[in-house]
Amino acid sequence: MPELARDRAESPFESRHTLRLILKFAVPSVVAFLVQALYNIVDQIFIGQIVGFLGNAATNVAFPLTTLAIAGAVLIGDGTAAVMSLKMGAGNSREAGSTFGTGLIASIVLSLAYAAFAYFYLENLLLVFGATENVMPYAIDYTLIIVLGLPASMVTCILNSSIRVDGHPNYAMTTMLIGTAVNIVLDAWFMIGFRWGVQGAAWATVIGQVVALILNAVYIPRFKEFKVERRDFRVHWKLLRQIMLLGISSFITQIAIAIVQIVMNNQIGRYGAQSIYGTDIPLAVLGIVMKANMILISVILGLAVGSQPIWGYNYGAQNYRSVKRIYAVTAALASCVAVAGWILFQVNPDAVISWFGQEDELYNQFARRCFQIYLFGVFAAGLQITSSIFFQAIGKPGRSILLSLSRQLLFLVPLLIVLPIYYGIDGLLYSGPIADIAAAVLAIILITFEMVHLTKMQHAEPPAGQPPAGQTSAA
Repeated sequence: MPELARDRAESPFESRHTLRLILKFAVPSVVAFLVQALYNIVDQIFIGQIVGFLGNAATNVAFPLTTLAIAGAVLIGDGTAAVMSLKMGAGNSREAGSTFGTGLIASIVLSLAYAAFAYFYLENLLLVFGATENVMPYAIDYTLIIVLGLPASMVTCILNSSIRVDGHPNYAMTTMLIGTAVNIVLDAWFMIGFRWGVQGAAWATVIGQVVALILNAVYIPRFKEFKVERRDFRVHWKLLRQIMLLGISSFITQIAIAIVQIVMNNQIGRYGAQSIYGTDIPLAVLGIVMKANMILISVILGLAVGSQPIWGYNYGAQNYRSVKRIYAVTAALASCVAVAGWILFQVNPDAVISWFGQEDELYNQFARRCFQIYLFGVFAAGLQITSSIFFQAIGKPGRSILLSLSRQLLFLVPLLIVLPIYYGIDGLLYSGPIADIAAAVLAIILITFEMVHLTKMQHAEPPAGQPPAGQTSAA
């Protein structure tokens, strides 16, 4: 017991300064998520400026492929991080090391299998993802190369998450920053200097991902909060089940995003052709809008995922008072970010549109409408996303899955199918804010019940030999 008390007292996941503790982990996590988003967005900016909107449409068509890769990566990566945090909070550092080894091996196997599948069935996949005759040549040129980097990107996810759990978020952030810097420099070199077009953008992305993988991998022998031994580098099936159970929420979130992208692209093909904008303009614009929104969502996700090991550790240590306080501060920060993004999208969408190249007035007109209508409900995203990650962190995957499903599958996909029947392509745009607000209402209901439950647990009499709930044994 004294040893456990000392470990917890020295833990990086406990502090009386809640905001400082959250920012310590959240800022590097935000940067890491922004970097992940920028891998695709930087490509799209260069492609939009140099190739034009057909190139941007190609990256939009290819985007579900990378989203599905991210789904597999976070299934293992987020699940591993969640299990490791709970093990460490309970004072079981030995199983934390075994969890890391299990997650790493599983991630390598999954990433290689997915990349092989995508490579051999690429053209069929792009057709399912909504590629038009004009867009398909650009999409194939871009995506054939992107597929080669998928294993590096997917394995980096678990390494980066594990480094944050080890209490070194700054290192995790730095590796992602370096990878992105390499991507940006090579984008300019390959596309402007060598004139490789969309293929240059793809090679820049892949090389940046490989650099990030190498930098994350060299950290493995340096873990401090737990030790990784040679025997850990195999699949422990019991731990893999726990990993997948706690990672399933993030997985479903990404799968849902991919489904939305596929449904949206195919609905654009149908209803865009009936509008004055045609098919290719909406296909390019919706891709830009979603990726611009990814910047906002990445900040919110970074705040929530950065807080994840803190929630998990304190919940495992029965510090329920701290769990509630840290959730409240994280949710408030995430909501402030969401409102700030909403103001930008509503007041000055042209500032964002201009990043991706200037086109004719018809294109710009649809882009403005897209930002102001489709993203009208993003002010509610902070609470909804934070609550979903929170339930995952405290080992309640059912509620986390429900929140992950709600916005994308329960609300958005049916709206994308039904509303255009009555309102044409405008129906696609109005589906976004309705789904955002409905999902936020569900999050408020679930989190209210959970806070009441945590309060009851906080005041419950602890088992014999344990400190009162809400305090550590070090206290």
